[in-house]
Amino acid sequence: MSIRHCADRVIVLSAALRLQYTGFMIRVAVLQMVSTNNRDENLAVAADLIQQAAEDDAKLLLLPENFSFMGQNEHDKVALREKPGSGPVQDFLQQQAKHHGLWLIGGTVPLTASVPDKIRAASLLYNPDGECIARYDKIHLFDVHVKSGGDDTYNESGTIEGGDEIIVARTPIGKIGLSVCYDLRFPELYRSMHSHDVNIFAVPAAFTATTGKAHWEVLLRSRAIENLCYLLASNQSGEHVNKRRTWGHSMIVNPWGEVLAVVERDTGFACADIDLQQLEKLRGSFPALKHCKPDIY
Repeated sequence: MSIRHCADRVIVLSAALRLQYTGFMIRVAVLQMVSTNNRDENLAVAADLIQQAAEDDAKLLLLPENFSFMGQNEHDKVALREKPGSGPVQDFLQQQAKHHGLWLIGGTVPLTASVPDKIRAASLLYNPDGECIARYDKIHLFDVHVKSGGDDTYNESGTIEGGDEIIVARTPIGKIGLSVCYDLRFPELYRSMHSHDVNIFAVPAAFTATTGKAHWEVLLRSRAIENLCYLLASNQSGEHVNKRRTWGHSMIVNPWGEVLAVVERDTGFACADIDLQQLEKLRGSFPALKHCKPDIY
């Protein structure tokens, strides 16, 4: 048996599982959805996308933020919160990961918070045995007023209890740093993951159409470039039941900032091969991370 660490947890990996990932090339997939206020329909769409990506030989899949539910208002999701470890959405993710034998990041799942009228927006990572081996609770909450072609106010802190822990999951397919949507605007979060030797960032999102058009791609590519990491970003896309629009353009970005694959609009998925050996070679020949001067700034 082999023991690897995920934040403060210990994950035991069987010898058979280790043998699946002896190489450095990993096929990954980002899944894009136009989620509605019907949880069962959303899960059916997600299951179909997972099936297609698995048939394309993807081993690590990322679902978007709020993949299982996008309500008429922010409070609707509170009624669907689940206790950690069990519930319709968590059971779905567990079954999908195990059935297809892959690593699956469940976008965000509404889990119970310390107060009854809020949730934790939790991004959950499942291994091919269907075990949840890492949980990240969204730290930065989207409390903003967007004025551009519309007049939308967002107040996530009204229904979401923010997290306070950085999570990097150490797995046989790479060290995966978990984040969610608005976190993308805070480069300090991603740089701090390097204390855990991160090499893949996961960014499930429901980025708005207005902010997405202006900033989505440039932020994704910036986080990848400045940290010399691969980045997987799965976004919501299109108009939802509350009439708000999300940007789509889910993508996979390499450490040089090149977009390897993208789903521009609507529901779909994109796959790409990432090479962790090439990542380490790049960091060796272009050692910008070693040139940081934290004692000065």
